Amino acid sequence: MRRHLPLYAIALAILIVGALALGVPARSVGFGLFALACPLMMLFMHGGHDGHSGHGEEPPSRGPTSAAR
Repeated sequence: MRRHLPLYAIALAILIVGALALGVPARSVGFGLFALACPLMMLFMHGGHDGHSGHGEEPPSRGPTSAAR
């Protein structure tokens, strides 16, 4: 995920410059970026989770049972 970050930044820059070149008001572009900030931060901060569901938790330890004593 993080290795593609430069490509995402280039794509975002092209999108912004293209929108401004086509006459989209800067205020609308800014509002769109503001609206996308939260989902993008969640995506990059959580790193997509890479399919892990445990969030770094270890399985519960199996201590000695009464039968083992």
